[in-house]
Amino acid sequence: MSEPSASVPTRDEPAFPNTSHVATREYRELVRSRIFHVSTITLTLIALIVALLPIGAKLLERGGSTRIAVVASDAALGDRTAETLLAILNQNGGARFEMVRVANATDASNGVDDHRYDAAILTERQPTGQIVTQVQLGETMGNDTLTQLSLGMFGVAVLDYASRNPASGFQLPDTQILRSAGGGSGGTEVSSATYASRLIVGAVFGILIFLTIVIYGMWVAAGVVAEKSSRVMELLISAASPRQLVLGKVLGIGLAGATQVAIVLTPAILVLLLEDRIATALLGPGAGIAPSLQALSPSLLGAFVVYYVLGFALYALVYAAAGSLVSRPEDLQIIALPLSLIAILGYLQAILALTGGITWFIRLASYIPFWSPFVMLTRLSVGRVAPIELAISVAILLATILVTAVIAVRIYGAGVLLYGQRPGIRAYVNAARKG
Repeated sequence: MSEPSASVPTRDEPAFPNTSHVATREYRELVRSRIFHVSTITLTLIALIVALLPIGAKLLERGGSTRIAVVASDAALGDRTAETLLAILNQNGGARFEMVRVANATDASNGVDDHRYDAAILTERQPTGQIVTQVQLGETMGNDTLTQLSLGMFGVAVLDYASRNPASGFQLPDTQILRSAGGGSGGTEVSSATYASRLIVGAVFGILIFLTIVIYGMWVAAGVVAEKSSRVMELLISAASPRQLVLGKVLGIGLAGATQVAIVLTPAILVLLLEDRIATALLGPGAGIAPSLQALSPSLLGAFVVYYVLGFALYALVYAAAGSLVSRPEDLQIIALPLSLIAILGYLQAILALTGGITWFIRLASYIPFWSPFVMLTRLSVGRVAPIELAISVAILLATILVTAVIAVRIYGAGVLLYGQRPGIRAYVNAARKG
């Protein structure tokens, strides 16, 4: 007589209500904690300081004076150089520029080295009538001032030619600098001020998404370790499945993070909306403050929300699985450091996308799931993404999240019951394979 085969009991794992209970518990505990309150206040103050930085820089500059030495081959050319540069450099307020006529090039160069002058301009008229200019910059001169000096010397050359070759109706050219803001032939052109605003928005979004993903991912891992070290995990795993615990923890902490981001950004955005009025009240009309939010569009905000949610989901799942293999809080850094380095690499490439142009490697990085939330978002900020590129990036990121979720749940299910064992590569591989 054959014995009946023993059936393996299965466990019913509905997504709700257990997942929602875990998410609610995580959310309430986190938003009521002292670390949440302190970090929210700190990040809000930092965001307000960053929003007010352009106005603060103008306030500091307004009381200062920049001295530029001018050396010319003849008196008329020297006077024309000083007058033209003063008219251009002092037209937008801020730091006041002062032109000082110096007898020879040696004294001017020595003055820059001794910090008596911030810069020296050596201009000379060739026998052919061409104006040759050499600019020696000190440590305090930035690239924006160098651009203004170059434009000013162009004006000097035109005025000098006009004075020696009188002609009616001769005027200085109106120069407008435009940047390409799109891929292929469908790209649009934007002014330099708008492009600079896009760079600011892209940098802020890059920093914000990097900090939130790393900080909240660490909160996920720290929460798992705390539950294991206090033996609370034994009670939780008996009431809910590993899949419900992982999804609930990621959802609850993710909502807490979104709440903090909303609290931090709201006052900063209000300040930026009133930036022009604040600058006018403090600095007077014509303060030269370009609105930082002129590049902030609904589509860019939507992209930030999408990549924030998907990026956090990916990193949080990995952090939860990795944290389950650690039994003591002091061992958490063993897991956190490699994951933080991956995020840092993505953030650095995002900054390169803003400042160094879009190379083939940056374009490739915008498709790599662990880097695309940083790189693709900054590429969107400066308008260098075709719709098909965005669709491919999001699709790859979604597919990676699904695969990572399956592996993370398996590792979490095996790791939460491991006490007193240090994590290793073999532990990761065995847990992912066997579940």
